[in-house]
Amino acid sequence: METTLKTATVTLSIDDYQVTVPKGTTVLAAAEKLGIEIPTLCHLKELAPDGSCRMCTVEIQGGRKGGLTTACTAHCQDGMVVHTASPRVNDSRRFVLDLLLSNHKLDCFSCGKNGECKLQDYCLDYGIDETSFTNGKRMSCHQEDTSNPFFDYDPEKCIMCRRCSKVCQLRQGRDVISIAKRGFDTKMTPSYGAAFDQSLCESCGNCVSACPTGALVSKDHKKYRAWETKKIPTTCPHCGTGCQMNLVVKGNRLVGVEPINGAANKNLLCVKGKFASYKFVGSGDRLTEPLIKRNGVFEPATWEEALSLVADKFSQLKADHGADSLAGFSCSRSINEDNYVFQKMMRAAFGTNNVDNCARVCHSASVHGLAHTLGSGAMTNPIADITTDVDVILLVGSNPEEAHPVIGSQIRQAIQHGTKVIVVDPRKIDLVKNSELHLQIQAGTNVAFANGMMHVILKEGLADQTFIEEKTEGFEALERLVAEYTPEKVAEICHIEAEDLIKAAKLYATAEKAPIIYCLGVTEHSTGTEGVMSMSNLAMLVGKIGKPGCGVNPLRGQNNVQGACDMGCMPYDFPGYQKVANPEVMEKFEKAWDVSLNRKTGLTSTQVLPAATEGKIKGLYIFGEDPIVTDPDTNHVRKALENLEFFVVQELFMTETAAYADVVLPGISYAEKDGTFTNTERRVQRVRKAVEPKGQAREDFAIFCDVMTRLGYPCHYDSAQEIMEEIASVTPTFGGITYERLEKEGLQWPCRTLEDAGTPIMHVGEFTRGKGLFMAIPYKKARELPDERYPYLMSTGRMLYHYNTRAMTGRTEGINQISDRSYIEINAVDAKFLGIEEGDKVRVRSRRGTIETYAAVGNRVFPQEVFMTFHFPDANVNELTNAAFDDIAIIPEYKVCAVSIAPIK
Repeated sequence: METTLKTATVTLSIDDYQVTVPKGTTVLAAAEKLGIEIPTLCHLKELAPDGSCRMCTVEIQGGRKGGLTTACTAHCQDGMVVHTASPRVNDSRRFVLDLLLSNHKLDCFSCGKNGECKLQDYCLDYGIDETSFTNGKRMSCHQEDTSNPFFDYDPEKCIMCRRCSKVCQLRQGRDVISIAKRGFDTKMTPSYGAAFDQSLCESCGNCVSACPTGALVSKDHKKYRAWETKKIPTTCPHCGTGCQMNLVVKGNRLVGVEPINGAANKNLLCVKGKFASYKFVGSGDRLTEPLIKRNGVFEPATWEEALSLVADKFSQLKADHGADSLAGFSCSRSINEDNYVFQKMMRAAFGTNNVDNCARVCHSASVHGLAHTLGSGAMTNPIADITTDVDVILLVGSNPEEAHPVIGSQIRQAIQHGTKVIVVDPRKIDLVKNSELHLQIQAGTNVAFANGMMHVILKEGLADQTFIEEKTEGFEALERLVAEYTPEKVAEICHIEAEDLIKAAKLYATAEKAPIIYCLGVTEHSTGTEGVMSMSNLAMLVGKIGKPGCGVNPLRGQNNVQGACDMGCMPYDFPGYQKVANPEVMEKFEKAWDVSLNRKTGLTSTQVLPAATEGKIKGLYIFGEDPIVTDPDTNHVRKALENLEFFVVQELFMTETAAYADVVLPGISYAEKDGTFTNTERRVQRVRKAVEPKGQAREDFAIFCDVMTRLGYPCHYDSAQEIMEEIASVTPTFGGITYERLEKEGLQWPCRTLEDAGTPIMHVGEFTRGKGLFMAIPYKKARELPDERYPYLMSTGRMLYHYNTRAMTGRTEGINQISDRSYIEINAVDAKFLGIEEGDKVRVRSRRGTIETYAAVGNRVFPQEVFMTFHFPDANVNELTNAAFDDIAIIPEYKVCAVSIAPIK
């Protein structure tokens, strides 16, 4: 017998309209349901009501104290009669506005928020031209704070709604802004009255987006007015979170960004999304015409010249050396539709499966590892599900506050609401200070850590035996293996305390809802795929897969790296992870594309470059990637590119890699095209054209189509929408995805039919592969460890303010003002021993190269360990990193290499 729970409801009247709402609904929400707008200044729908501005006052018939109350705090009652615009209500709101104007700088004409100011709008609505309180005391003048590189703060325009403080504390999780002083001297200010540039402010700009007046306004906003602009909804081009935002367009120029309420970001953005997502589009150094290198110098060319040369050279190489002498790298920052057409070009026209994308050097281990053990190589649960209402988060090798800042903010919110976070990371990332436990394992020991966790879980009887017996296989071998990994043994390997390992295992195993969230600290190792499979082992052991608030969740690094993999930009997969090695799949695509295809599995990008050095790969087409900057052992990459007979790069800018090309083709940015991105949670979302391309730059997929046609495989698409229709026709997991549906909301694959709502949580009821597979994985040491000559273990990663090669963030002045040079984090003990102080210039050497950078001295890393980011051209850390590869995914070991450090006097 099923029990049906009914929601208790109440019926009330608002302005003579009847409405029935769930019990507990506020009058403000009920009015919104009826389409009745009640003015608010302090209200934020994502947070509990405040009621401090009093603008949302309504009159409740027969209510206490004359019936006037705030709609945001008043709960609906059965039979309640509400008036939202009675004379008493309007008089009350006029009085509030009169008081606010009495302490407000009235320079609306020059204010950046002119036309978008709520105070201005409401004063116009209620006929308030000036204050009647002309002789009272006012806020002191000339207190503007213009120190932040992105926004200005003027206390004289502040109405003390506290939206900025609430967003900063309760949504961003930073608590930088608070109320200071008393009476007419009261103002919002960063902690201790410091200027913004001297505070802990991250410059996320969420306070600016929340401010209803001109008190907080972006510097760029002063260059336009709302009525001059249009807003185009799109998806952020930075990390894999998939934040939704509006591009603000004036004429044919992007002038700003505003957050919108997307499934992943819920009206939040980070500093990159808010301030570094638009200036690069109009940068003066954009490529605007094709370039051909003649006698070592790039010269402008027509599209006819450039494409004829591209087709002729690749055709000749194919004829002379075979199709597999050619290769292509696709772009994880471009749209799904471009990636689909690129891999189609490589397979149908070039005739090779030598196609890959940058997932190879970041999350290919996730694609391989999770596909092998679970059946699908992607995040199992949605972002909101693993950061809301969870008991424990096991965060392994991930620094989301810097690499995925909006997810980091949501984890900080979860901590505020009682979630316990276990951080497993070689560095003291910022989340450590509010975590329940930090296991500061040595880089490269993830497998030993996971085996130790499973040892404790089994020993304590905390495994989910029913789940194991009914839904998994391979458990017996795993059980035998982890029996060897006692807490004491693992503590010695990982350089942690055995007691902390035991505590972490018990916390994770006993929590009802406990997701594993991991990132490149797990994957970028010579045992990266094994590290990923260890994460799925751990989750399956306690039955935390296929359930809300659980799962194994890799945070994908780039905006569309998930999509590039989904679209088949890998040497062994067609779109939708349909296998090149499967004859039925091969026949399916031969029929769909009307061409005979190469049945040989291709080379990964990390195999292509060595093959180029050896002379086996003769021609290479790179779309939107910069391996000179991003790949390990830069000297090895240079030799590979120099040894190519023909090299094409399709890009927005003249990158370090493009400089080696024979032909450079100008592509277009995300803001100049329509399409889709797929975020880290498998959510396909729209990208929309906001401005026209610069110069002669062309739609990327159209360039690929022209190349295909010239190579003898005619191809043409009228639009990205037409390409998505083809994707859906050949990719079962995308079968129900259409632009029409995506206009309403993003869809999470698998989405197989038009009636399918998508799949928020994977492996519910049954694993995609049938039964989950346990893998018994012994711990193996990293390929290169410190020795007497190179005594420091170096790891690499991202920082908050820059993104990958800085192609976008490096063209944003404010970002460079905050962070414009490389650094190496070194423990204070080592710094003292070496005679190094904060900011000193140091020389760092590995077996592969030497760079010079600046010391950041502290305790974020253990003694004998150091850390560098890979963003800065003044010291490209990949001159040092080790091109040692995982045996399965062929992913490089960015996270471990041995270096020496010396001060430069």
